[in-house]
Amino acid sequence: MSFRPAFIILISAALLFSAGCSILPESEPATLYRLPASDLPSAVITSNSTSQRLGIANPEAGHLLHSNRIVVYPERNVVNVYEGARWHEDAPNLIKARLIAGIQQSQLFAGVGSDRLPHDLLLLSELRHFQSDYVTNPPTVKVQLDVQLVSPQNRMPLAANNFSTSAQAKSVDITDVVDAFGSASDELTEQLAAWLAQQTDVIER
Repeated sequence: MSFRPAFIILISAALLFSAGCSILPESEPATLYRLPASDLPSAVITSNSTSQRLGIANPEAGHLLHSNRIVVYPERNVVNVYEGARWHEDAPNLIKARLIAGIQQSQLFAGVGSDRLPHDLLLLSELRHFQSDYVTNPPTVKVQLDVQLVSPQNRMPLAANNFSTSAQAKSVDITDVVDAFGSASDELTEQLAAWLAQQTDVIER
């Protein structure tokens, strides 16, 4: 008889747990966005290709940027994220994929891929800015990437630079903001590809 109250409590708890989905409010699933793709302008494509293979590591990033949240600066000194909208993967992965695709199109290297693949040169970077900023209205997207071209054997720096681009959205609608992220990322990739094309002495060293 002493076990009956405990048995009733356990049964009640199990029923409550199984009904939890109907009791607790469900959050709306976020809409996932990818970075809009575009082709690198022909002006960036070079015929001075090298036999070297370039590996691109995931960019380093701060806590907020190292996520799939879409960051926005709504007003001075305020940092926020868009509700109900996220990137389909973390921002550093988006940038890495865009760099790989863009530099492949430049035809500068015999191969371009993740640093997990065999490579002769390694591109390290830090994502400093990747946000929508209401310094204008509609907002302006800002992207900044600090890069280092290093030897994969000893991580000896061979060349370094930083790239900063921006693009104003057509409206405050999230789809237009995402398009602006794509434009700013494309411009940054073009700048990086053009800079790498100037590093012939370093690349062939």
